[in-house]
Parts: sequence; C-alpha cells; structure tokens
Amino acid sequence: MPGVFSREEYQSRVQKTREKMAGRGIDLLVVCQPANMNYLTGYDGWSFYVHQCVLLHQDQGEPMWLGRGMDANGARLTTYLAEDNIREYADDYVQSTVKHPMEFVADVIKEKGWDKGVIGVEMDQFYFTHSAYAALEKSLPQAKFSDANALVNWVRVVKSEAEVEFIRRAGLISEKVMDAAKNAINVGVRECDAAAAVAHAQYSGTEDYAGDYPAIVPLMMAGEATKTPHLTWTEKVYQENEAVLLELSGAYRRYHAPIARTIFLGENPPRLLTDTANVVLEGLDKALETIKPGVTVEEVEEAWRKGIAHSTVVKESRIGYSFGLNYPPDWGEQTISIRPGDKTVLEPNMMLHLIPGIWYDEVGFEVDASVQVTSDGYEHVYDYPLELIIKD
Repeated sequence: MPGVFSREEYQSRVQKTREKMAGRGIDLLVVCQPANMNYLTGYDGWSFYVHQCVLLHQDQGEPMWLGRGMDANGARLTTYLAEDNIREYADDYVQSTVKHPMEFVADVIKEKGWDKGVIGVEMDQFYFTHSAYAALEKSLPQAKFSDANALVNWVRVVKSEAEVEFIRRAGLISEKVMDAAKNAINVGVRECDAAAAVAHAQYSGTEDYAGDYPAIVPLMMAGEATKTPHLTWTEKVYQENEAVLLELSGAYRRYHAPIARTIFLGENPPRLLTDTANVVLEGLDKALETIKPGVTVEEVEEAWRKGIAHSTVVKESRIGYSFGLNYPPDWGEQTISIRPGDKTVLEPNMMLHLIPGIWYDEVGFEVDASVQVTSDGYEHVYDYPLELIIKD
C-alpha cells in the first residue's frame, strides 16, 4: 500500500483524532499543517507553499485530501486514500485575485453535506492563512467554526512503536551529521563549506537509511554570532580560538532527532565558556534524571533550575519541547514546552528535546539531549557524548 506505515497504523491515528474531536464537539476537522496531514494520511510532498488540506469527518471512514491538481498524483502515490477521497483544484486557483482554493474546499464540504455542523480549523498554523479562514467562513455561512489549532499535534505527542523506530533511524543519521560537522569545522575553513558537509550527511543518511531534508536548515553560529541562536552560515572562515554553536538534525521519512553541540577551535577555551558548559551539563543531567512516566513537564524544568541554582547561569526561555514528525519551518510539535506552568504528565513514547542553550555577549554554549520517555525513565535516541567539543 502507499504510505510508509500500515493501514492499521493510520486507522488508529484517525480514530484517536476523532475521539479528540468528539471531546470538543467538532464534526469536521480541516487540517492544513503538513505534518498533521502526513500523520493522518501519509501524504508527503513539497506542496505546502500552496493551499492544501485534509478533511476528517466523524461520519466518513477515510479522511479526504484536497490540493492542487499537479499534486494529486503525489497523494495517490503516498497515501492510502481511495480515489474519491483525493480531490484536486484547477491551477487557476493558485495565487488568484478573484477566487481562493478554500472556496473549492468549501464546495467539497457542501457536496458532502458537512456544512451545517461544527468545523474545526487550525487557527495558528504556519500554512493556514487569514485569507483561508475568511474564504471558508464566507463560503460556509451555516457552519460554526471552532479553533482546533493543536488538536492533531496532541494526538501525535505519544508515538507508536513504528514511529519510535523511525526516530531511532533518524538518530543514527544525527550521529553521522554531527560527526560531519565536527570533521569539517576547522580554522581556515569557510562556514558555507562546513554547512555543505553537514547537508551531505543529512541527505545521504546511513548505508541502510536514506536521509531526509530536516525541517530546519543547519544552524551554525560562529564567533560573534554565538551570542544568539537561529543564525545560519556565511562565507566567513573559522578563526582560531572561537566557538561554534551547532543545532542540527538527522531526519528519516520526516521524523527527526535533533542534535546540538558546541565546538571550540583552540587549546584553551575561555573560562566563561568552560564554566558555563559545566553548569549547563550538570543542570541537564538533573533534568534527565527526573524524566519518567507520571512526572509533569514543569517538574523536569524545576530539576534543571535546582541543578544550576548554585551558579550565576540564568535561563529565561524554555529548555525544550517535544519533537518527531514535521516539515519546515520547525521540527518542534507545538505541544510540550519544558518550562514552568506546563503541567503535561509524561507518558511512555513521548519524545523530548532538552536544549538549554545559553547566550552571553561574549560567547554562547549549546548542548542537548533528544530522549524517549520509557516505561520507567528515558533513553537517548542517539549515542553522542554530552560535552564541550575542543578541537586544538
């Protein structure tokens, strides 16, 4: 069958999503987030720059995929859906100033008789625009709309065994990716050439598993750029006695295993860097020790804060989040945030990315742990030393 999982796997996901819908009184769910579309149907294509969606109704067995005509064969190749549940709109809808693709979606909803119930929409997703919502609302005057922004995301937060295996494969790729970065980053090497080595490792994968494009490009901050996260590479060359912060990931079939480390190019890292590294690693260890089913997310963060309380290190932002299946621009699931106030109770097969990055005006330090919550604790999803990497 098309898709990378069994039909039973997808049916289980659909059923769990319907249960969430029923709990909110939602009859029809309009899913536009690419990872959620993939999760429910298997659809996988670089088509999210145009409007597309999956419709999931309480009274129809299969979901429906709706998208641009040229992408319909992609749905036939990657999903398990029957032909009547793959609907395509004409190309003159694309970037039209007189009609909107969501008007086509509304026509299908009316054809199915689903236009008089409660329709859930993902109000705060990257690929569901204000115009999309306005078009649906105008075209479906008898419907009542409900915000179902992270409904599917929360179904995704506990992984199946099949998903865990994919993340483990991504983890094997992550090990290779970080090795490629460590080998490529040297004094006198251009940042862009190191980034190319990282990208090669991400795409080539391992001998057994092909790599996939990650949801975030390689983030590689060097020298002055280490005072902040989320920057990419330039044509500058690496200098002696500078730090390099790396936020990378291996990916397999859209499943990720984020990995972050800090490299220092020289024999003698500054005291601020080594002291910060020691404190962060100590706090990270305390947070990891806390992870097990039944513990709340905020308790994990509290263990981190207690672990660094003896120091001057302060971390005002969250120290992590859940991860797994995703598309650009983010591999985070928009569910769990490891910070005070998140009372989510940990369950087996949740995936947590703990990344307590610290950025000073002088230098920054990043390290992470991507872990699976197990029945009695946690396991790392890849094997890579938790340390400041020194290349002298």
